[in-house]
Amino acid sequence: MLSIDQCLEECGRLHGHMCAGQLLGVRMALLGCRLLGIDDPRGAYRKRLIVWVEIDRCMTDAVTAVTGVRLGKRSLKYVDYGKVAATFLNRETGKAFRIVALDSSRTLADKRFPEISGKKERQFRAYREATDEELFKVEEVEVSFGEMDEPGSPRSRVICASCGEGINDGREVEGVSGKLCRPCAQGGYYRAIDACSQAQGQTLK
Repeated sequence: MLSIDQCLEECGRLHGHMCAGQLLGVRMALLGCRLLGIDDPRGAYRKRLIVWVEIDRCMTDAVTAVTGVRLGKRSLKYVDYGKVAATFLNRETGKAFRIVALDSSRTLADKRFPEISGKKERQFRAYREATDEELFKVEEVEVSFGEMDEPGSPRSRVICASCGEGINDGREVEGVSGKLCRPCAQGGYYRAIDACSQAQGQTLK
């Protein structure tokens, strides 16, 4: 495994700046790999590791920097829980551990290093020197991980009966009119704006 300093250097390159959340993510990723017996996640063990992250914050970039997992490789999975947490799975052994940053770790820096005036400096010192037990809750878990979640080429592709867009890897939903994408079946994060109305508005300007 890379050292903490080497990991932080890679974090700075990937994330663009350094913050306490990056250090916390580095510690989390190193612990996750250690629990799974993976000492070279970016090299010899790169095809064994799958990681689920539960937040779209600095910690996630740190996990990526340490382990090499990527959304595009399907080795990184994102679930929007808003929690500073990640689950690490060894595909070969089936072992998985979920690691959550303790809320108490936020106040640890203030309690332990009150003499340091800067908040960032206090957090960096605490997150570097604290034990894993002081920073994280760890639990062994089982994860829902099937063939459609595996890295590699798409396992299936169907066309949505409503919008006509393609859907990969079994993410479709059975509807009355046939197979539907999730936005058509359940609503999505976007709303289509009528192209004709949009063009008409541009003409009026």
